[in-house]
Amino acid sequence: MSPHSHRLRTWSVVGCCLISGVLMASCSSGKTEAPASQQAPANGKITLYYLQKQGDQQYFVEQAQGAQEKAKELGVELKVVNLGQDANKAITELDAAVAQGANGVAIVVPDQAIGPQVIDKAKSAGIPIIASDDVIKDGTGAKAPFVGFNGSQMGDSVGTEAGKLFKAAGWTAADTKIISAYKQDLSVCTDRVNAAKSAFAKAGDPGVQVIDVGTDNSPVDAQNRSGAVIGSNPGVKHWVVWGCNDENETGVVTALANSGVQANNIIGVGLGAYLDCKDWAAGKDTGNKSALYISGAEVGRSAIQVLVDKVKNGKELPAETIAKTTIVNKDNYKQAGVNCT
Repeated sequence: MSPHSHRLRTWSVVGCCLISGVLMASCSSGKTEAPASQQAPANGKITLYYLQKQGDQQYFVEQAQGAQEKAKELGVELKVVNLGQDANKAITELDAAVAQGANGVAIVVPDQAIGPQVIDKAKSAGIPIIASDDVIKDGTGAKAPFVGFNGSQMGDSVGTEAGKLFKAAGWTAADTKIISAYKQDLSVCTDRVNAAKSAFAKAGDPGVQVIDVGTDNSPVDAQNRSGAVIGSNPGVKHWVVWGCNDENETGVVTALANSGVQANNIIGVGLGAYLDCKDWAAGKDTGNKSALYISGAEVGRSAIQVLVDKVKNGKELPAETIAKTTIVNKDNYKQAGVNCT
């Protein structure tokens, strides 16, 4: 063997030993080192971001309050950003959060179509991210960890309640129609109203016609868009109303009232209870008969808890964290804890 070949063999042995040593160290730990931004900060300070669509909507206001309360309790800093309905702003604000050293992000996207981009950005930065309220998926179709409500279960509760009230009122399919108002390109909305329709068919009457009304999920838009439907159905005596949220349902009920339909001819079942309860608190004779109470504050608190568990304690983000719901009406909404300010 030549001296040159001997040196090559020697270096090969040394290199293999070094590589082997690195691999053994990695294997003995059971995991590879996480990016620095995924680890608890050396100075102990944790900064989280909550990026919310429609941050001025009552539900999301309460969500932010609950999140801030939990952040204070856990000793972390939380920055809440209102994205409105601007998907581009969501991307810009996520970039800003990364640049400012965010340790974790919860996001309610204005448009689910940006899910892959949002998840990729967080993954590249090594920052844990959870989807709040609206499910988002990466480019392969895999869902991001989620905190919120089960849309189908919510819709089932609303439809079942509407069916029970319909039966109790003694109405028939011959003179009753249903208005189902929702943002039609939002999956959580379609999950809710489709489940409501199925549940009503079982608890009420499958023969009642359902009229879908597309909205932007605001009360004004729901009121305006349902006006034409009401006007084109002058022979309908009784109306059942539900939607993706309280905004939709109360908007339609307002349109019915403005069209001269009496409250006793309307069965409105909201989803949220934070708007329906205003009529109950005022003692009004209203078509808003009941609602599924969902607590934005509970979702906010849960989102912060799972992020802190991940950043501070290394606990894996659960695939789903589902908040509880309950049906309320004018008689029990206060006891249920509905915030009606």
